[in-house]
Amino acid sequence: QVQLVESGGGSVAAGDSLRLSCTASERALHLYAMAWYRQPPGKEREIVAAVSRGGGRSTFYTDSVKDRFTISRDDAKRTLYLQMNSLKPEDTAVYYCAADFQWEAVKSAPDYWGRGTQVTVSS
Repeated sequence: QVQLVESGGGSVAAGDSLRLSCTASERALHLYAMAWYRQPPGKEREIVAAVSRGGGRSTFYTDSVKDRFTISRDDAKRTLYLQMNSLKPEDTAVYYCAADFQWEAVKSAPDYWGRGTQVTVSS
């Protein structure tokens, strides 16, 4: 059982930056593909970005965050990051960290989830 804890959320103005962190209980985090999801108010949860296991050579971004968000991982620190730049009001959501052994699964139906951290972007 992998436990994931997000941090770094907050309230910012449009154009500002935030960095989210997700710390895992799993010592062998390098075995897991990782992802960030978000759920805007009144909407379904959606994938934001994903990074492959074993060094993170593969990444995925949803179109709306390309060139603004960067996903990265530090397996030695058991931590996943999401650097969010040029934030927009439509980025307002609860952001969740997720993990799965499989690359395709982490982008669709991950086995493990954090509890989320709120990001609010005002115009």
